[in-house]
Amino acid sequence: MNFGLTPDQQAIRESVVKLCEKFPDAYWLEMDAGDDYPLDFHKTFADAGWLGIAMPERYGGSGLGLTEASLLVQAVTESSPGGIGASAIHLNIFGLNPVLVFGNEEQKQRMIPPMIAGRERACFAVTEPNTGLNTLKLKTRAVRKGDRYVVHGEKVWISSAQVADRMLLIARTQDASEVKNPTHGLSLFYTKLDRRHVTLRRIPKLGRKPIDANQVFIDGLEIPVEDRIGEEGRGFEYILHGMNPERILVAAESVGLGRNALQRASRYAKERIVFDRPIGMNQGVQHPLAECWMHLEAANLMAMKAATLYDQQQPCGAESNAAKYLAAEAGYKAAETAMLTLGGFGYAKEFHIERLLREVMLFRIAPVSGQLVKCFISEKVLGLPKSY
Repeated sequence: MNFGLTPDQQAIRESVVKLCEKFPDAYWLEMDAGDDYPLDFHKTFADAGWLGIAMPERYGGSGLGLTEASLLVQAVTESSPGGIGASAIHLNIFGLNPVLVFGNEEQKQRMIPPMIAGRERACFAVTEPNTGLNTLKLKTRAVRKGDRYVVHGEKVWISSAQVADRMLLIARTQDASEVKNPTHGLSLFYTKLDRRHVTLRRIPKLGRKPIDANQVFIDGLEIPVEDRIGEEGRGFEYILHGMNPERILVAAESVGLGRNALQRASRYAKERIVFDRPIGMNQGVQHPLAECWMHLEAANLMAMKAATLYDQQQPCGAESNAAKYLAAEAGYKAAETAMLTLGGFGYAKEFHIERLLREVMLFRIAPVSGQLVKCFISEKVLGLPKSY
């Protein structure tokens, strides 16, 4: 059992950190104050060949695994870009996994290379206002008419839709009453985001301001049959395939955000002189930071274990969910402790701690709540009765 990085994995981290240095703290301070999407950051990573790190080489990817992808996004969040930077490239890594696994060869050749090259950007349209995480109750409807589907419905919390060219959309093609298996009746599409039939309403939010989140209203969007992924009615099964990778990547990003905050707090504690000594000499400052380091490293081990299991095509649901939960909690605690270490300066935007705290807070909520993670572990690992 080897817990160290291979030379190639270490090279990935170093290369990504070096690339992030082109976008210093001042750049992200400005980005965090505005609404402009970091398109130049996205393009820089596309031009460097990092988008599609976990996609096969024949489609323009690097042919590496989720472990390497996790190291990439973690290096981003550990650096100045933080959560804004990671979110600008996040979907490229896991978003089209259902296309890769369940799409036909024509779809893979048509859909994957433009996204990897940065020529197209996509959003992931699943969540609806009245269903939350109960995906089987989705109401957005796609009705087939000849060689097309016509879609009406509403989605919410759809990231990056303002700059997206395409949309990975799940919609109901059969009423729930018409299917014997409750997981059937939903279909998955990857199609053009036609703004003549799709209205976007931006949602003001706590963190990652440049990464837009939206209410999406779909009114008569026509989708060619050739943009449906896999069989009609099996879309729910297809999106499940991308949930474990998403949780693992979020875990890696959360650890990176916590490390970022911890590094800033430790640097400050060595430089800040109060009562003729650096505050970092005081155990009241040292011990909370040391405890955060331990929690972050433990969470990271779970995240890397989950990524390794996924790359080995072994079951990893429990590990992926546990990694997401542990990393989000550890990352948030590290950012909170960093703010308390800096005191009033931690509350000031120029020190970036408050931004990191806002960014990591999201991962305590999404893509799955801590409560549902505990329900999953209780039922699937401990064998307890299902509670919901």
